[in-house]
Amino acid sequence: MQRDGSGVVMVTGASAGIGRAVATAFGEMGWSVGLLARGRDRLESAAREVERAGGRALVLQADVANPDDVEEAADRLVAAFGGLDMWVNNAMATIYAPVVELTPAEIRRVTDVTYLGQVHGTLAALRLMRPADRGTIVQVGSALAYRSIPLQSAYCAAKAAVRGFTDSLRSELLHEKSGIRLTMVQLPAVDTPQFDWARSRLPRALQPVPPIHEPHGIAQEIVRAAIEAPRELWIGKPAIEAILGTMVAPSLMDRMMARRAWPGQMTEEPAKPRPDNLFDAPPGDPGAAGRFGAHATARGVSETAVRAGLGLACTVALAGVSALAFRLGQRRSKALLRLGRDRH
Repeated sequence: MQRDGSGVVMVTGASAGIGRAVATAFGEMGWSVGLLARGRDRLESAAREVERAGGRALVLQADVANPDDVEEAADRLVAAFGGLDMWVNNAMATIYAPVVELTPAEIRRVTDVTYLGQVHGTLAALRLMRPADRGTIVQVGSALAYRSIPLQSAYCAAKAAVRGFTDSLRSELLHEKSGIRLTMVQLPAVDTPQFDWARSRLPRALQPVPPIHEPHGIAQEIVRAAIEAPRELWIGKPAIEAILGTMVAPSLMDRMMARRAWPGQMTEEPAKPRPDNLFDAPPGDPGAAGRFGAHATARGVSETAVRAGLGLACTVALAGVSALAFRLGQRRSKALLRLGRDRH
């Protein structure tokens, strides 16, 4: 895995939003980029963007929910560029609605794209990487993989499932002493076009829960994770706070989400009828960024801040284990005392 243009990468969900920004970032390094998504026109536009940035691009129109499509796209990438160094699983779909208003078909579709889409991509990548025993697989996750919020239950569940799947696979690769690297990035709220085409039953227009990050800075962090392959990379202070807050005080976070995350996902504008992308690719070519650029921060997240967050997570985990052991010890002591009194 090099920064000098010798690499080949597959990016799913590459026609818009974070995936497009990631693809362009690899293009800036001179990489050959496979662009996998459903919308042909947006894919062609993204390919031109990658090539203008200095990379090579291959358009691969496919639906990540279909494993045969993904496997075929993977073979086409290798045939075109001669190999595979990295695979970035980024494609996602969501729906905004209370649980009681969701249909089984909608929940299944979110699961098929956001969870199984990453599984299908991972399996395709492993098939191609295992003979050479090298390569890196990147799972694009979310702070919502740890801290679920109201009105996006299917999406939160899918991201949590990706984390569980990834943790299992990581242990298997370690057991095999495999040279294949696996990393997961957990994102904060990002200004992408999804808020104008995600399916919604909410009364007002959608927005990312502030604070909002712009996609190009996030893409640079994802590329860094792909090159350095930490176990996980938590991007952005809000993501770190949400993850650690859930570890330390989950009930408090539940109540906070009930108060803040419900209105925080909506603007003051009334919702308007529009096409959505849950089952079909919507028209248009919005690019990587959404309409919240005036409110988004372009500031990246330093390695020190991210590593500090991970170190704090270890401290929190150890503190939790110690507290649990202390409580169990107290209960055992009380039980022994009761047993002693009963015997007398």
